[in-house]
Amino acid sequence: MSEKSRVSGSPRPATASGLAANGAPRDDGIVQHFPGFSLAGWLERLERLHPSTIELGLDRVRRVKDALGLDPAFPLILVGGTNGKGSTCAYLEAILGAAGYKTGLYTSPHFLRYNERVRIAGSEVNDADLVAAFEKIDAARGDISLTYFEFGTLGAMAQFIDAGVDVAILEVGLGGRLDAVNVFDAAVAIVTGVDLDHMDYLGDTREQIGFEKAGIYRAGRPAICTDPAPPASLLDHARQIGADLRCVERDFSAQREGGQWTYRGQAIVWPALPLPAMAGAFQLRNAAGALAALEAVRARLPVSEAATRQGLAQACVPGRFQRIARAPDVILDVAHNPEAARALAATLRERPVAGRTLAVVGMLADKDAGGVFAALRGEIDAWWTCAPDSPRAQDAAALATLLRAHAGRAPVSVQPDVNTALAEARSAAHEGDRILVFGSFYTVAAVLDHAATQQ
Repeated sequence: MSEKSRVSGSPRPATASGLAANGAPRDDGIVQHFPGFSLAGWLERLERLHPSTIELGLDRVRRVKDALGLDPAFPLILVGGTNGKGSTCAYLEAILGAAGYKTGLYTSPHFLRYNERVRIAGSEVNDADLVAAFEKIDAARGDISLTYFEFGTLGAMAQFIDAGVDVAILEVGLGGRLDAVNVFDAAVAIVTGVDLDHMDYLGDTREQIGFEKAGIYRAGRPAICTDPAPPASLLDHARQIGADLRCVERDFSAQREGGQWTYRGQAIVWPALPLPAMAGAFQLRNAAGALAALEAVRARLPVSEAATRQGLAQACVPGRFQRIARAPDVILDVAHNPEAARALAATLRERPVAGRTLAVVGMLADKDAGGVFAALRGEIDAWWTCAPDSPRAQDAAALATLLRAHAGRAPVSVQPDVNTALAEARSAAHEGDRILVFGSFYTVAAVLDHAATQQ
């Protein structure tokens, strides 16, 4: 889910000073401002301010944006899609940074710190700047209610403007048409792919979801699509609004040639590029989409071939087939829908091991676990199910039942939490085995958090 806050603890009662005991402003409907309260306190307050975690629509966030005068003069790149958004954003940030541009990057969700969501010139912003941005938004919104994600989106843009970035990259949180980032007009927009996810909000067919994703496209502006078989709704919407649609395999392509690859665009051909640092054949499509977007805006943001090579080699995102340990290898992946699971299965096949592949899986209840397990059928030799730390987590026993129905005869063990399951898998691992931990951002975050506390 895009609106994960990962702030532990429950709200505490307000004190007589007007602050809650955790340092957050008292939430009594009156706008109050106090120096020195913490980022954690602000985030806890933002979770409570709006009755719904998600409320799609642009009217409220646009009114606050206008009140704040958030009209960036620098170009924006919007990145939407079911999977591949984070990787595509990472390529854009790394390449533009290597080209000497001061970048702003806004992504979600985060793993360990909210600060991961907002980066300027490749570095996370500090707590004080985030607090200052939230305070500015709170003062401007009046009685307009904003969700956690909407607050964060406006806060990120305020910081990018204050910092004087040369370009900002904004990752869509959910869908596109009605997502908060779409209140800003992009110089170029990318849809990485369209598959079934967040169906309660976006529709239960690729055609319905494709229309929502295509909502980030703009008339007369470059619109990149890296889905090799885009739904007709996306193509039709781009045509109807007069977007400059550029599709993978038609207008640009990525062709692997041994340990290198070639990008072919409308006006640029760059041969013998280094393979992306992130694993998976699908990463070539993500990288090509980033290059197609940069090619489309090269008059405003020229990027050299040397900077492109450097960025491709350096771009990395946690939780995308990320190895965190050896002997046995422990690999983390945030795959949580069937499309991502199919890509994960392909990567596992590309990188065989001498021994077995053991899997620890924890998922949210609103995900298509059956489709995920069917995609990985035959790739996993033993399973450990668990429940990630989320009120929306799927029960581990229920997950095991789905596994047995969809994933063949591989043994399944049920464990109460992610790190207990991982410890059990490690105990069962032999020389040459590997362990895959996947199924949710929450699942991966639990392992990263545990690893950080052991250092």
